Amino acid sequence: MTCCEGCTSCNGFSLLVLLLFGVVLNAIPLIVNRVEEGRFFQNPISCFEWWFPGIIGAGLMVVPATAASLAARKRACFNNKTGMFLSSLLNVITVLGAMYCMAVSAQALLQGPIICNSPGNRNSSCEFAFDKLRIENQSFNLQWFSNESCVLPSSLSPPTVNNATANGRNTYGLRFRDKETKHKTIHFLVFSGLLVVGLLELLFGVSQIIIGFLGCLCGVSKRRNRIV
Repeated sequence: MTCCEGCTSCNGFSLLVLLLFGVVLNAIPLIVNRVEEGRFFQNPISCFEWWFPGIIGAGLMVVPATAASLAARKRACFNNKTGMFLSSLLNVITVLGAMYCMAVSAQALLQGPIICNSPGNRNSSCEFAFDKLRIENQSFNLQWFSNESCVLPSSLSPPTVNNATANGRNTYGLRFRDKETKHKTIHFLVFSGLLVVGLLELLFGVSQIIIGFLGCLCGVSKRRNRIV
């Protein structure tokens, strides 16, 4: 087995692990939303979880390159110059998917969860447009996460309007802050993880593009004919 084949196989296994991590991380806020509300699209943690950065960008778009890299081992179907060249080309899709995952995750970390930005906290407040992914010249800070608590939206009044008491308002405020802390933590962990996954996939994708071209130029080890 040549160095190109060994590195390609290693990249394939690494991409497979990162692919699974991306899908699981993206699914976490969706599952939490389903458990809390009993259905999807109701009071989501973040609008950006529905962009599916881990499922599409770090997941589906990485599958072709992962399969090709794993099939480039000795005696496998991609164990030739053409296979290495295709492996290199397919990793361009991996790079694009990783960049998409990173762009969505970075924008999500900049804006924070819906509970810190929208008083309605509903899916209707989400805008699914690609211009939302533009990161303008602003410092990358996590002020929404470092603050002790988001401001309780004034439009959200306690459930008991007619006979509102101080105790009722305090209880409602505590429930809001507990939910807010949970959403902030999930949001930070999920999109920080997806940002790291996207970055690693980008590095592995670029490295495999180089390795694939080298394998195409230098060749790979020959298959051994089976003796029956």
